Amino acid sequence: MTQTAPASAGAEAAPPSPFTHREIMVTMSGLVIAMLLAMLDNMIVAPALPTIVGDLGGLNHLAWVTTGYILASTVATPLWGKLGDLFGRRVTFLSSITTFLVGSALCGASQNMDQLIGFRALQGLGAGGLMVGVMSVLADIVPPRDRGKYQGVMMAVMPVAMIGGPLAGGFITDHLNWRWAFYVNLPLGVVALTVCWFVLAKLPRKDAGPVRIDWLGAALLSIWIVALVLITSWGGSEYDWDSGMILGLAVLTVVAFVGWVFFARRAAEPIIPLSVFSSRNFSLAGALSFVVGFAMFGGVTFLPQFQQYVQGSSATNSGLLLMPMMIAAMVFSLAGGTIVSKTGRYRALPILGSVLMAAGLALFATMDIDTSRTMTSLYMVVLGAGMGCLMQTTMLIAQNSAPVRDMGAATGAATFLRNMGGSLGVSILGALYTNHLTDSFKHSLGSAASAAKSGGTVAQMTPAVLRSLPEAVQHAFKVAVSDGIDAAFTLGAAAAVVGVVISLFITHVPLRGFAAATAAAEKPAVEAEAV
Repeated sequence: MTQTAPASAGAEAAPPSPFTHREIMVTMSGLVIAMLLAMLDNMIVAPALPTIVGDLGGLNHLAWVTTGYILASTVATPLWGKLGDLFGRRVTFLSSITTFLVGSALCGASQNMDQLIGFRALQGLGAGGLMVGVMSVLADIVPPRDRGKYQGVMMAVMPVAMIGGPLAGGFITDHLNWRWAFYVNLPLGVVALTVCWFVLAKLPRKDAGPVRIDWLGAALLSIWIVALVLITSWGGSEYDWDSGMILGLAVLTVVAFVGWVFFARRAAEPIIPLSVFSSRNFSLAGALSFVVGFAMFGGVTFLPQFQQYVQGSSATNSGLLLMPMMIAAMVFSLAGGTIVSKTGRYRALPILGSVLMAAGLALFATMDIDTSRTMTSLYMVVLGAGMGCLMQTTMLIAQNSAPVRDMGAATGAATFLRNMGGSLGVSILGALYTNHLTDSFKHSLGSAASAAKSGGTVAQMTPAVLRSLPEAVQHAFKVAVSDGIDAAFTLGAAAAVVGVVISLFITHVPLRGFAAATAAAEKPAVEAEAV
């Protein structure tokens, strides 16, 4: 049964973008460099993490190297998106690049784990504006109906970032110093700043006038996000679940969240307009983005641990061994974008993607110390294919469901939900991984004396240190890493199954052109359900 709204029908016949193809491509050159900058960071850092935590001393803080970055990015993303709506994309985008570069330089100079986590948070504040800026600018110059073919151009950066990033990160760790995993951002960032300074000048400027920023909403949003992630990070490890600290954080989370919702309904320019969630498709796409973030960041963060500790790969090789997942993600994303551009239909992609993602995570949960690299690569292909079907499609659905005047805020909200999933995913999966690893390692050693002698190396274990230990200790640690990985991916697979259910409720709303998008600024498009 199909219901069709006049506005939706008009969307199919909407005029093309007011920007010429040449103007779009020139503008996109700056966006591609900025996207490369954002993607390269996590890809380069992931293979270096085992060496970083060993050098600075802190396996217990492993998850926070990534969580601090993702958390800050999550908090900043909706704010950057809203500032872009208010002040224009150019000034906010260039500011986010500058913040990211300052954070990168300080990360490379870190002398201990606390400094690294803090500077990663600063880096994350800038990164929050990179991806939302890229997506918002693209939404400004290309209507959803034509966006698929241009997203194909944007996806050309994926092989460089997702394959070259881990390879470069591993090479830097093995042959230079892990600090260059952060310093490498600086020359690329200077190029991005220079190019974007000129090409983004083509974007329309906002009219001068009084601007009201919802700082109270931004503060309340930040408080409940940080408190929630601290609960998932500390609960059951640093503090008991019924401790005063955890219960206090739970109360703070609820109070700040309720306060944020209350004031968001009354603010003139809320950071995240709650009206965008009145669209069923936007809400479903946002929920699916949350699940994608939960799974995606978990996979990239913890797979190198298994490859280096259990399978004996070097940092360089572990980065290279992520290629099957990255190539599969790229191929399926490009193919999906082409299909959407030609047919205007997208509903099958989130369903297929969520099923493949759940299957890939479930396969990873079956790994043990005897799992071959070939099987690991096959599992990566399945997970990568799922990610490729979901990453761009969920954003496209969200943008197609939002009015033009709130495009930046809506893009920020969708990115926020994906990053929030990543923050909680890395935090929760990291806690599971560390706890199971530590418990299994102590249990496998067999005696308290051995645990006292060798257990102290857990927090400062690097692949090089592991190879220097007795065979029995090496085997115990490999089993422990495998147990930790299995626990983390089992929970990830369960979350992905929820994503499958969510995807089934997404309905098909014809992708609109700029004319329909403008009309939607006054009244949200009526959704069309296709069965």
